[in-house]
Amino acid sequence: MNDAAGGQPLLQVRGVRKSYRSGGGTLEVLRGVDFEVEPGGFVAIVGQSGSGKSTLLHLMGLLDAPDSGEVHLGGQRIDSLSATRRDRIRNTEIGMVFQAYHLLPELDALENVLAPLFVRYSVGQWLRQRGDARRAARELLERFGLGGRLHHKPRQLSGGEMQRVAIARALVARPRVLLADEPTGNLDEASGSGILDTLCELNREDGLSIVLVTHDTSIARRADRIVRLAAGRVEIA
Repeated sequence: MNDAAGGQPLLQVRGVRKSYRSGGGTLEVLRGVDFEVEPGGFVAIVGQSGSGKSTLLHLMGLLDAPDSGEVHLGGQRIDSLSATRRDRIRNTEIGMVFQAYHLLPELDALENVLAPLFVRYSVGQWLRQRGDARRAARELLERFGLGGRLHHKPRQLSGGEMQRVAIARALVARPRVLLADEPTGNLDEASGSGILDTLCELNREDGLSIVLVTHDTSIARRADRIVRLAAGRVEIA
């Protein structure tokens, strides 16, 4: 994984505010949030439903834009970049995993992992890169215990297996940071524990920086640091 330069925070949010139109009024979701994660850090964001956890994660992942404030990655402000450059950062620098797996049903596990690279490369580039890309995707799936499931479609996989495919897909581009939004929310306790073990291993052994959103404090305790959101503000950091 890539490192941020100079010992500065890898991912940083400064004074972020975000509101949405709701009915005839405005719902203020984030009210001036400051947040950061160091290179190799593992931070959990906790809070009740509606506290702004997922909104904050989506802003960090460039899936939405703040009304005010800034988002920085590796010392560079990224929320104000052009749409093309934001798309590029999402494809190469930031991996994202959600509660819903978002796997493409017509693709097998290996092809789902390769999907971000299909988007990144032109046809000519893909023809040159496909051997290395397929090896990298296969190695990730084998590492996650899915070596025997490479050509299984999502409907043939368990929930835990589908989430591991989703994590492999998020990592195939070797991002700087992994953002995980309730990644165990759809899983039974045993499968969820396995996913958390996988995330902890990636952080500990690979030095992958991780930001994990959860409402469950027992899950949050697996991280190195906990940040609590309440009513759109950081309550405990």
